[in-house]
Amino acid sequence: MDEKLDNLNSEHQLLDPDEMYAWLEDRLRGVGHPVDIDRIRAAYELAKRGHEGQKRKDGSPYLTHCVAVAEIAVDFGLDEDSIVAALLHDIIEDTTVTHEEIEKQFGSAVADIVDGVTKLTRVQYTSKEDEQMENLRKMLMAMAKDIRVILIKIADRLHNMRTMDYQTPEKQRSKSLETMEIYAPLAHRLGMQRAKWELEDLSLQYLDPDGYREITSTLTEKMPQLEAFMDSVKRKIQQRLDEEGIHASIFSRIKHVYSIYRKMYAQKLNLDGIFDLCAFRVIVDTIPDCYNVLGIIHDMFKPVPGRFKDYISTPKPNMYQSVHTTVIGTEGIPFEVQARTWEMHHTAEYGIAAHWKYKMGDSGASLRMGDEDKFAWVRRLLESQQESDAQDFFHNLKIDMFADEVFVFSPKGDVINLPAGATPIDFAYMIHSDVGNHMVGASVNGRIVTFDHVLQNGDIVEIRTSKSAPGPSRDWLNVAQSGSARTKIKQWFKKERRDENIARGRDMLAEELRRSGIALEDVMDEDLMAPVLKRLCFNSPDDMFAAIGYGGLASVRAANRLKDELARSIKEDSKKTALDKVSQAAERREQQAARRESKPIQGILVAGLDNCLVKFSRCCTPVPGDPVIGFITRGQGVSIHRQDCENYLNRSRAPEEEGRWIKVSWADEITERYNTSLMIYARDRTGLVMDIATVLNALNAKVRTLNARDNSGLAQIYITLEVKDLAELHYIITKLSQIGGITEICRNGK
Repeated sequence: MDEKLDNLNSEHQLLDPDEMYAWLEDRLRGVGHPVDIDRIRAAYELAKRGHEGQKRKDGSPYLTHCVAVAEIAVDFGLDEDSIVAALLHDIIEDTTVTHEEIEKQFGSAVADIVDGVTKLTRVQYTSKEDEQMENLRKMLMAMAKDIRVILIKIADRLHNMRTMDYQTPEKQRSKSLETMEIYAPLAHRLGMQRAKWELEDLSLQYLDPDGYREITSTLTEKMPQLEAFMDSVKRKIQQRLDEEGIHASIFSRIKHVYSIYRKMYAQKLNLDGIFDLCAFRVIVDTIPDCYNVLGIIHDMFKPVPGRFKDYISTPKPNMYQSVHTTVIGTEGIPFEVQARTWEMHHTAEYGIAAHWKYKMGDSGASLRMGDEDKFAWVRRLLESQQESDAQDFFHNLKIDMFADEVFVFSPKGDVINLPAGATPIDFAYMIHSDVGNHMVGASVNGRIVTFDHVLQNGDIVEIRTSKSAPGPSRDWLNVAQSGSARTKIKQWFKKERRDENIARGRDMLAEELRRSGIALEDVMDEDLMAPVLKRLCFNSPDDMFAAIGYGGLASVRAANRLKDELARSIKEDSKKTALDKVSQAAERREQQAARRESKPIQGILVAGLDNCLVKFSRCCTPVPGDPVIGFITRGQGVSIHRQDCENYLNRSRAPEEEGRWIKVSWADEITERYNTSLMIYARDRTGLVMDIATVLNALNAKVRTLNARDNSGLAQIYITLEVKDLAELHYIITKLSQIGGITEICRNGK
C-alpha cells in the first residue's frame, strides 16, 4: 500500500483527472466490500462540470485535487458516502452547486459532510488568533456530529501540503505552521499516525528547509549501513520467533524526519548523536503473543530500564495499543521494538477511521457500541470552550488534545488519563467539579503530597474533600496543567465572587490602558465598547471586567481590543471621530477639576492651597482610600499622614502645633502609584521568604525592598512596595495572609 501511494504521489503531476479517476475506480473495485461505482462516477461527473475551467497554482485542472482527496479517503478506509463527499468537498464553496442539489442526487449524509467541510474555511476573521480558535471550535462541533467531516478535511490538507511547491514562500510557511499546530496534532489525537507523520515532515520542509535537507541528506548517506543493521536484527528476531512457533510479520523503519528533528532540537544533538534511529514492529495474531514476543526480545537483547510501556492493558486516548520496549543490540546500538496484533496495527495506522462503521444508505453516522467513551474528550473540550476566549481556548486545546498523557488510577482502579505534568488538582477536577472545588488534600500511593506534586504513570491518587472547604485558590490556576481544570476553577471564581471580580478586573484593565496613555473612561463610550464586547462574547462591560478579574480574559488582550477599536474609530468615523470623543472626555475631566476648590497635587487636594509642595510621610505611608490629614512643615510643604497615624493621634502632646494640621483629601481621579510598607510576622521556616516573593510575583506587585530577619524562631519581614490604592493593598495582604506560618501583617504607623 505504501509503495502504491509513493508511486501515485510521484505520478500525479503527470496525470490528467480522467486518468486519475480511472485509477481510483480500479482501487474501489478491490477494496473488498460492495461499492456503487455508478454513484461514485456520478459524483466525479458533477465535480468535473462544477470545476470546469478552474486551475490550481501549478496549472493543472482543479479537479485533480478533488480526485486526489478521494484517493486519500480510500487509503483511510472510509465508506462510500465519504468518497462521494471527498470528490465534491469544494463544490459548494467554489461553484454554483447548492446543498439542496447534492442532497437530491446523493442524499443528506453526503450533502451535510460537504457543507461541513465548506463551513470550516468560509468565514474571514480579523486576526489569525480568532481564525484558528473558530476553526478549531467548528472542527470539534463537526467532529461531535460526524467524524467524516474532519477526516476529509485532513485528507484535503494532506494533499495541499503534498503540492505546496507552487505557493508563495509566505503561503507555504503560514500553511505549514497551521498544519503543524492544528492538523498534525489533530491526526495524532484521532490515532492517524501515518497522516500525522507525513503532515509533520511536509510542514518541516517549509518551516526549516535547511534543517530538513540536513537530516534527509545525512539519512541518505547512512541508509546502506542502517538497512544492513535492520536486516540483521530482523533475521535474528524472525528466526527465534519461528523456533518458538509464533506466527509473526516483522517490519523495520527509520524514525520520520520531524521526529529526528525534534529530538535533535530538544537534546541539542547532531544526527550522529541519535542512536535509536531504528524501530521494529512485530505483528502477531493474538494479544498473548504480544507479551510472548516481549519476553523473547528481552531474552535476546538487553532491555533498557524504564523504557517498557504497555499500551495494550492501558490504551492511549486515541485508541493506540501496543507494547513497547527499548533494547540494546549486540553492536551496542539501542533500538525500539513494538508488538501488536493486526487489528491494533490498523488502528495505529488509520486511527478512528479504522473503527468507524457506517450503515450504508443511512442519513448519518453512528458509533459502534462502546465507542462513545473514545469521544469523551471532544465533549470536554466543547464544554470548556464555552468559558474561554480565543487565546485561552487555543492554549487549553493544545494541552488537553495535543499533549502527551500520563495514566493514573483512582482508589477503585479506574484509569484516568491526564496531560503530562498533571497534578492532584487536575485529577480532582477530572473526577468532578465538586471534588476539585472542595479538595483539601491529596495522597499519591498512600503518601500525602502537595497540590503541585507532579503525577507519574501508574500512581494511585486519592483526593480528600470537605464540605467546609473555602474553594479553589487563584494560585491553583498556575499549578493546574489541564485546560479543563483551569476552566472549572475560573468558573468557580466567576460564580462566587462576581462583585470582587468586577472591581478587580476594572482596575486591571484601567492599569493596562494607562500604560498606553489612555484612560478607561476614554473607551467606555458605547460606540467603542459595543463591537469589542461582541467580539469577545460579553453582554456588558461588567461581564468583561468580571472575566478579567477571575482570570478568564487577559487584561492585555481586552486593552489591545479596545485600542484597536479606538484606532479604527479614529480612522473611519468621518463625522465624529473617536479622537473627538477622547478630547471631549479629557475636556470634561478638566472642567470637573477646575470646579474643585484646589488643583490636585500628586493625587492630593489641599484645602485652600494651590501649587504647594506635597510629600507622603514615611511613618505611615498612606495610599488612596486611606482617610488622610495634612501637616504643614517648615520649608517642606504639606506632609500627608493617615488619620490613624500615631503622630496625628498623639497631636495633643504638642498643642502649639495643633494649627498646623489641615484638611486634605484624595482627588477623584488618580493615576499615580504610591509607596507603602508592610511588616510581616511569621514562624520561621525554610522557604518562607521564597513563598512570599512567589505570591508577590504572581500578583505583579512592584516590590521596592524586602528585608527579613530571624528573632528566636520568629521571622520579621519588612516590605516596601507600590500600589494604586487601598483595595489593591488589602488584596495583597489577603493573599500574603494565606501563606503557611504567617501570624500577623501590619502597616507602618499602626
